[in-house]
Amino acid sequence: MFLLFHDTLKIKKNMNLLLVDGNEKEASDRYVKMGMDTQFEVYKKILNKISKNNINFTIIHPAIMDEYLPVGISLDDFDSVAWTGSLLNIYNQTRSVTKQIDLAKELLKRKNKIFASCWGLQIFVTAAGGKVRKNPKGLEAILAKNIELSEEGIAHPMYSNKNKKFNAFCWHYDEAEILPNNSQVLASNNKCKFQSISFRSNNSNVWAVQYHPEFNPNWMAGLMSQRKDILLEHNIYPNSSEFEKEKKIFESDSKLDNYEFNCYEDVINEQKHSLELSNWLELKI
Repeated sequence: MFLLFHDTLKIKKNMNLLLVDGNEKEASDRYVKMGMDTQFEVYKKILNKISKNNINFTIIHPAIMDEYLPVGISLDDFDSVAWTGSLLNIYNQTRSVTKQIDLAKELLKRKNKIFASCWGLQIFVTAAGGKVRKNPKGLEAILAKNIELSEEGIAHPMYSNKNKKFNAFCWHYDEAEILPNNSQVLASNNKCKFQSISFRSNNSNVWAVQYHPEFNPNWMAGLMSQRKDILLEHNIYPNSSEFEKEKKIFESDSKLDNYEFNCYEDVINEQKHSLELSNWLELKI
């Protein structure tokens, strides 16, 4: 079963990072029952793997708990914040949602570098005065294709050494409609106008993406198994055969031939798909 816990690693403090799990307990339990990592575990593992420094993690679950900060810990104790995806929808305004918006507003008052994926983007857009809607173009899932950097994106440190056009792992029904003041649009595609944004609020610097640079091929294959019916219903795949073909690629990403690897390199190559996070970890504020 999924266990509720606060995870504070007592290691050398090069970076004090608050990792915010956006999911309710039921959503995380589904991953655990399938033998998958939860979204916050995926995030923690990739940050640990790619960081050049030690990270002192504190993981919190505001969608699950009211008193989500560990005893003796303050929001002032962090210099970095990462925010996961979620199955929630901002416009439903349930308590699980409003608690997270309130938390984001508090974090924006402090000096932080913030990286927000998918749901995290939607939370910070809302907290900073923007608006999120259900995407009229429908579900974008598994691969966000042909994401293209804007001129601002090409020059932005998030995308240092990134290809100008790329694919990325994704799953979202919603998108930003109105951005906070002074936002930069860094990337977009034909499914979502705001695939990536950056903005400053008070002393915080927010990098936010609508896709998931933290996800990996094997985890995505598990997600596909969990949500096959949804993917077929929304015509993400035209039939079961095409679904199984792509899932097999993600399951056996280390055994691909040259053609398959070249087609999927943006998401198979860990250095490439997690580059935004690597660049964020190096950011000085």
